Amino acid sequence: MRINRTDFADFAYFLALAKHRSFRRAGLELGVSASALSHSLKALEARLGVRLFNRTSRSVTLTSAGEELQAALAAPFDAIGTAIEALNRYRDEPTGRIRLNVLEHASSLLLALVLPVFVERYPGIEIDVAVSNHLIDVVAQGADAGIRYGGTVPEDMVAQRLSGEICWVVVGSPAYFDRHGVPSHPSDLHAHRCLRIRLGDDSIYHWEFEKDGEEVAVDVPGAITIDETQFALALVQAGAAVAYLPQPCAAPLISRGVLRSVLDDWAPMGPGFHIYYPGRRQLPTGLRLLIDLIREMQPLGPYGSG
Repeated sequence: MRINRTDFADFAYFLALAKHRSFRRAGLELGVSASALSHSLKALEARLGVRLFNRTSRSVTLTSAGEELQAALAAPFDAIGTAIEALNRYRDEPTGRIRLNVLEHASSLLLALVLPVFVERYPGIEIDVAVSNHLIDVVAQGADAGIRYGGTVPEDMVAQRLSGEICWVVVGSPAYFDRHGVPSHPSDLHAHRCLRIRLGDDSIYHWEFEKDGEEVAVDVPGAITIDETQFALALVQAGAAVAYLPQPCAAPLISRGVLRSVLDDWAPMGPGFHIYYPGRRQLPTGLRLLIDLIREMQPLGPYGSG
């Protein structure tokens, strides 16, 4: 079979669909419609004379022939991408696109402060950010990298630290504490209204505390379960409950007297943010520059390397 320009484009579409197993997600990565992707695949299968995918209304899976083709094409296409990316060092202005999947806290505490500077400094680089607290395979979702708290990064990824440890605090409105009293020990929270926290794996988080070597984890009571910080802050300001949050998220409201932190002598330090990505490819120029800028600006304060 003679290879032409159309074949190369269709092979790229095939690899995106093989990675995502979804016409919609593959189309989003490539910037084409799902119908255009489907048309490309049908044309490729017709030219090759074999079926590459089994398609139903609910799933897209590779056939044996599709798996063989994916294994054969992945490395050469990765090499082409790496070669093109390497040309950035010859440009006066870096170009490209980076896709990130990040925790909500990372979006507000890191990227919201860094990206305005980044786009001013590197206008030729596009950044596509998906914010999600769910534990997902960021590579399968088409992202170049993810940002999570240390300790939750997948073991098969390369990780770089972006911040020091972060303090977690219990906060409530002054009016709430006037009505319900101020807890002096973590166990006192059993008598309070608390915002329960749903983690990315859908489990309920037990609030963690430590003091003088003693560690306590409290399965707090509460009628409301949340997984989003801005919603939590709105509920706490309204006096609905107390919340357990990263101190930087609540600090502006605490400094203005809108919220009050309690159990400060029990406040624990948790792992900071880490950016992670697969190690089998060259780091995209845009991603390297973003990591460098976060470390330069240090939005959460100074920290060591690692």
